[in-house]
Amino acid sequence: MPLSEEEMWKALVDCSKDYDGKFYYAVRTVGVYCRPSCKSKTPLRKNVAYFESQRAAEESGYRPCKRCRPDLFEYAPAKELAEQTKVLIDDYYKEKDRLTSEMNKLGVSANHMALIFKQQYGLTPSQYLNNTRGYYAMKMLAETNLPIIDIAGELGFDTLSSFYRFFKKQTGTTPREFRNQRSKLHPIVAHSDSPKNRTTIK
Repeated sequence: MPLSEEEMWKALVDCSKDYDGKFYYAVRTVGVYCRPSCKSKTPLRKNVAYFESQRAAEESGYRPCKRCRPDLFEYAPAKELAEQTKVLIDDYYKEKDRLTSEMNKLGVSANHMALIFKQQYGLTPSQYLNNTRGYYAMKMLAETNLPIIDIAGELGFDTLSSFYRFFKKQTGTTPREFRNQRSKLHPIVAHSDSPKNRTTIK
């Protein structure tokens, strides 16, 4: 059911976050559009225009408000966007192209997402992705007899050399050296121990 003008007006006066993504409003006298939750000074009602989408507002000649930045994300607050990004990395850390495609659908620039994610988790999406791939690489090297080249392929690396470079940068040692060191301490059997240097994000 479409929102009434009265309901939208009340939402913007109240700066209601509950209506973010449901509509946008523009202020004719200043040429900007905002989310309903924008904390800017309430405009005169006669100067307000309403739009169903960000695109519609921009096509009508309005630019995004610099305070509430409706152009950075349409529906989700920063915390939700960071959580969605984390889930995507957890799901597609083996599939670089698929991960890139899914993250693009969030509609947020890489730089802004890096800022949001770091504020939420203390590291960038790229750092979290590398930590995740590094963790599973160590886990597979320690707990399985799979050839290293197969582990590299399983984790989405195109070549064995790229996997070696990545692993040494992450851990300071090569995959073969890591496996040899682990095998001297523990037989390669299935277990639930997590490598101590994995970054855990709750």
